[in-house]
Amino acid sequence: MKHYVIVSIRWYQKYLSPLFPGTCRFRPTCSNYMIEAIQKHGFKGILMGIVRILRCHPLSKVGYDPVPDHFTLKRQTKSDS
Repeated sequence: MKHYVIVSIRWYQKYLSPLFPGTCRFRPTCSNYMIEAIQKHGFKGILMGIVRILRCHPLSKVGYDPVPDHFTLKRQTKSDS
């Protein structure tokens, strides 16, 4: 099942994402974040990715937000590492 979710995200990256201007506020991008979160945390990674997408709005802080080694829905900062 995880494989199909990752394949669908890769399809989005290849075919749909190029049609829109790059607007991701974080590094790594939200789609790459979700793939890495799924690989590290399984199905909980899907939830982490959805929360990350919901955080991506004009009022949020921009910058580096890596996938944490342990499951959490909070944003990671340099001081959290």
